[in-house]
Amino acid sequence: MTPSPHHAPPDRLSPREPLRRRTLLRLGALGGTGLALGPLSACAGPTGAPGPGTLTLGLNRSLVSLDNKLNQFDAAVTVQRAVREALTRIGPGMRVQPVLADRFTMTGPTVWSVRLRDGVRYSDGSPVTVEDVAIALEMYGKVNGSFLLGLFPELPTVEKTGERTFRLHTRRPVTVLDRLMANIHITPAAANRPEELQSGVGSGPYKVIEANSGAGEYTLARNPRYWGRPARVDTVRVRFVPEEAGRVIALRSGELDVVDTLTPDSAEQLTGLPGVVVEETSGARINQLFYNFRKPRGHPLADPRVRRALTYAVDGDALIRDVLTDSAEEAQGVVPLALEGAIRTGGYTYDPGRAKARLKALGAEGLRIRVIWESGEFAADSSVMEAVADMFRDIGVRASLLQFEPGGDILKWRQGRAGDWDVIGNGFPGTTGQALTSLQGMYGGTPERERTRDTYMGYVVPDVQRRLEDAATETDAAARDRKLADVQHAIWNTWPSLWAFAPKTMLARRDRVHDLGLLKLNSYDLSAVRLEA
Repeated sequence: MTPSPHHAPPDRLSPREPLRRRTLLRLGALGGTGLALGPLSACAGPTGAPGPGTLTLGLNRSLVSLDNKLNQFDAAVTVQRAVREALTRIGPGMRVQPVLADRFTMTGPTVWSVRLRDGVRYSDGSPVTVEDVAIALEMYGKVNGSFLLGLFPELPTVEKTGERTFRLHTRRPVTVLDRLMANIHITPAAANRPEELQSGVGSGPYKVIEANSGAGEYTLARNPRYWGRPARVDTVRVRFVPEEAGRVIALRSGELDVVDTLTPDSAEQLTGLPGVVVEETSGARINQLFYNFRKPRGHPLADPRVRRALTYAVDGDALIRDVLTDSAEEAQGVVPLALEGAIRTGGYTYDPGRAKARLKALGAEGLRIRVIWESGEFAADSSVMEAVADMFRDIGVRASLLQFEPGGDILKWRQGRAGDWDVIGNGFPGTTGQALTSLQGMYGGTPERERTRDTYMGYVVPDVQRRLEDAATETDAAARDRKLADVQHAIWNTWPSLWAFAPKTMLARRDRVHDLGLLKLNSYDLSAVRLEA
């Protein structure tokens, strides 16, 4: 199947039809079958029940590579970290845990001292080296369009001090570098390159024995040379099953063991079924209908007053209640409140009369808004977009919907390299557990980074960037928290999102799957999972 973007007609609801749950569920069903939003059913799902020693995962988005430089959705990271590891990881309670490093200590304002574990090796038997770390940082630094780069105020440089020891240097203090390095996966230097690595050698508990990146299918086997605790499952099969209905049926029949990113209605269907367990936890991700900040001066959406006026059209309470069925909370800040350092900065108000009046006063009546998103970006995405299009109609704004199938070229659109758009449905994970890094990733854009299209949707606000940099380099924790609070208020006042929400994390598993340990980051340690007959 060749992925491609396609338009969805926004006028499936009559302009005055009430926002009722059955209407929104009807829309979601249409999107799932492809009758209105595209032929996702053309992609085949899994066949055959997994064996007693095989764990089969059904992902809602295509895993186009086992490298996380660009392919970074939550379920992908779970699989990628089973093959390639980082110096550290974020574990339960959002705490930093050592992985390839057994020492990671800030020994000066701009210096961290690191020591690799003794005996860590790749699946081919070769040792993990300091040079591998240095080259990994260099390769990540050469990637164009990676959101990971936005998390770093700057990439550190490596100074080798011994066979297993080195220092990480930054020009200014980076107080959460131990957390940031959890996102840099290490691979042998000779095999590394800036492009996404489709296969290759890693130091993780699993190794790749089959890969079909075009179909998003992989088979992993236990790595017999793993330096740590051996994986508890012999084989892991990874399948891309785009239709949620297909994933639910395959889970119920036993063809899949784990399915990720459930909608609330699917979770409700599965809850209480014999042989199935639904897991839920609070999340560290924010899902946004984010504005395009690359609009030229004079364009209505370049005016924060217009962006704010449009927010009054969105009935967030109805979306939470009727579409997301209380599986999420409307955002009250610019990052999820679950992150350390996040604060409440405001709220979204539903007032369509006010929206129309403000747009008229600003000379922005009769707007046409193009909304884009990738299928599976968040649960019930199509239903959310259809409902928002209906809400726009109530204030005289016409919305066109452009949905991309997984594996398509939405990245080029996000970067402004393919076509114009106004609002994007997007999710941003809290990969470090810290508000600071998410704030930098989304709102720390500079003109230099925008020239290479490495900003977040073109968001470049110099005052915000300077204040974020000041907070990021503040070594006094109390002063840093004050600066972070101030800059979050400043960001909110730019009205970056039409609407935003923080979803709960939900997945379902067969009851033969144990010790999955779902984290707030919407990932888990694949090597810890075990199977029972």
